[in-house]
Amino acid sequence: MSADNTVKRLDFFERYLSLWVAACMVAGIAFGRLLPDVTKQLSSWEFGKDSHVNVPIAILIWLMIYPMMLKIDFGGIRGVFGKPKGLLVTLFVNWLVKPFSMAVLGWLFIQGLLSNTLGWIPADAAKNYVAGLIILAAAPCTAMVFVWSYLTDGDGPYTLAQVAINDLIMVFAFAPIVAFLVGVSGVHVPWEVLLTSVVVFIVIPLAAGWLSRVLAIKLAGADWLEHKLLPLFRPVAIISLLATLTLIFAFQADNILTNWVVVFLLAVPILIQVYFNAGLTYGLMKWFGVPHNVATPGALIGASNFFELAVAVAITLFGPASPAALATVVGVLVEVPAMLSVCSLCLQSRRWYQNDSENQPDKNTSSVTL
Repeated sequence: MSADNTVKRLDFFERYLSLWVAACMVAGIAFGRLLPDVTKQLSSWEFGKDSHVNVPIAILIWLMIYPMMLKIDFGGIRGVFGKPKGLLVTLFVNWLVKPFSMAVLGWLFIQGLLSNTLGWIPADAAKNYVAGLIILAAAPCTAMVFVWSYLTDGDGPYTLAQVAINDLIMVFAFAPIVAFLVGVSGVHVPWEVLLTSVVVFIVIPLAAGWLSRVLAIKLAGADWLEHKLLPLFRPVAIISLLATLTLIFAFQADNILTNWVVVFLLAVPILIQVYFNAGLTYGLMKWFGVPHNVATPGALIGASNFFELAVAVAITLFGPASPAALATVVGVLVEVPAMLSVCSLCLQSRRWYQNDSENQPDKNTSSVTL
């Protein structure tokens, strides 16, 4: 932990993100119920016939994702390979454990227990809920992980490199994993629509962010990029996130009001995944002797999701009012408080994590203040 007795604080927006999400939910549901015709028109507005890419959602997602991608220094990836253990553990959990374990959990809990055994959820809806959970788990966190890393004294450059490599892998691995696991769950996924989603919501903002970063540094320098350009995008990204959530909840208004119990049920597998993946990553990092400031961001990346991408893809594949889209929206509601608790656990367990030579009492410790 920090030697300067620093109390780590979220800024105003992140500190109350759960409240903003709740406010967006209320506003969105009210919008959807009071203006159903306008909501229907917005949900049907697509880029071209049968593209399944909703125009308002796509524009807002780009405005959110582009600033995230603009932060990523792909040139910093090279330094990670000098100490690859932390990266390998992160990639193992993100791509070989997380989506597959979520699929198994969804099949057992949603389709098996809640649908087949108890009959609480119709079979077709259960399949779609599982599809949404799989999409959520197949998209590793990109933006908020920098906040979580800061709160746990994470290695900033290493965290950046982990995120960058995950984004590159996502370009090639996201679509096949989603198609395979969702297909196994009994839901047909049109490949052309899934690939369109990858291009629209991953490739384009990733390429735009990388090119913009290179040009900005070349023309004005890295300091100007970090302290002048990126701050300009912050309010844009925040407003876009809140607008996206409001629109999504408007599209989901009837679904949420008629299936509000399902919202709580869907939170169960998501919470299990958060703590399972965080604990697995954290434990493997300790086993392989990875430093704590690398282990904590890795655990947090493994626990959290790129929910902006997941929501957009679920809407593109299944529609804005679909059970799959609702499942990804529940991920938004659950993630922030769950991740703050993981941050706290990582900080509180640091002495356990460290070896004996480092495991000395330290009065100057940092803490998470909400």
